Amino acid sequence: MSGERRRVAVTGIGLVTPLGVGAQPTWDGLLEARSAVGPIASYDASSLRTQIGAEIDELEAKEFVARRALRTMTRYDTLAMVAAVLAMRDSGVELPEDDPDGRAALFTASGKEISKPEHFEEIAVAVRDEHGNVDMRQFGELAPSGVHPLFFIEGIQGASLFYVSEAFALRGPNTYFSGTAEAGLTAIARAHAAIRRGDADVALAGGADAPVCWWNMAKIDSLGLTTRSNELGAGACRPYDSERDGTVMGEGGAFVVLEELDAARGRGARIYAELSGAGAATDVAHLLTPDPDGSPLAHAIGAALRSAGESAQAIDYVASHGSGTRRGDASEARALRSVFGDGEGAPLVSSVKPATGHLGAGAGALNLAVAALAVHHQQVPPTLNLHSPDPVCDGLDFLANEARQAPVAQALALARGLEGQNVAMAVRAV
Repeated sequence: MSGERRRVAVTGIGLVTPLGVGAQPTWDGLLEARSAVGPIASYDASSLRTQIGAEIDELEAKEFVARRALRTMTRYDTLAMVAAVLAMRDSGVELPEDDPDGRAALFTASGKEISKPEHFEEIAVAVRDEHGNVDMRQFGELAPSGVHPLFFIEGIQGASLFYVSEAFALRGPNTYFSGTAEAGLTAIARAHAAIRRGDADVALAGGADAPVCWWNMAKIDSLGLTTRSNELGAGACRPYDSERDGTVMGEGGAFVVLEELDAARGRGARIYAELSGAGAATDVAHLLTPDPDGSPLAHAIGAALRSAGESAQAIDYVASHGSGTRRGDASEARALRSVFGDGEGAPLVSSVKPATGHLGAGAGALNLAVAALAVHHQQVPPTLNLHSPDPVCDGLDFLANEARQAPVAQALALARGLEGQNVAMAVRAV
């Protein structure tokens, strides 16, 4: 079956975000212009320059994950599992108990780097000398009894790939992607390709991340990418605004179920949208700093449009990366203008990060879900906190602060990684 270009439907969306658990609570929160950003409450963040984030207050993981699996899961894995279960439930797809041909695929992504830090803290302190240096000989002596027995199992980066595949007996093509915003969208693009060329008939794909945890925040805090406007709370993340000074991190996950379109129609599935094309490009200008003219992102968008067989003029809405950084937003706006022009005829554009926070490796997957929901509901969520548009971002309608009912026949989802990755995916109404 390889070589065929089959059509791909989005039939399930699973979201777990600071706005709510499930696609509908998150979507409602976005349309109601609510923000989940506030002071970090899960630990003492007073030593950080950025002390705000978007956290998930109540998550009963036991409703979605087996107790046995929870014992070895990190927060990253749990969020991925919950989003994946929600997507599968939402799709209503029934997978065969026995799939010897491996027709059900899985592609996951996260920014997971280590195990649970609390399982290493005691011994890390115990083996330091009076100067604060680690005594490796002493560490070797104490490690067998001092390190939590599941520390290394918990820390496997791609563990979510195993947990989700085990839960649903997914035996087809599979890959785990590690990264930032681009990772989850890349996972979905890979799932799209697997179905499009006939390698699989159904695929579960997406990303999840927990970048508000102390380990990640301590790292991100030093990069100069997050806001220092702690006093503004929910108003601190301001994409495309002249006063923006950085992004705000948020935890969560976004997964989708993709199916071959005719099969989805045949079983009477609800189809949110058709996933029509994908494109990617790499920015080699500088690490952490995008090319000012945005050309790599423009190239990714162009590739996605060619893959979808569509023109730029056909796009009605763009779920943008819009992180709220000075250089990132400016280069993104330039990329969008270079592809779509400005003024009349340009698509609506909005970023959901002021509402949910930047979900790390789940951010691009969330944007894909937002694009599909915009097509399905014919509504577009706003860009919050946009009060004084930056002139360098001029010429585009960023839907400041209020959602809009609008005809959305085709949309794009964008994601940009810290190391220069740019990914774009196209969806359209069916």
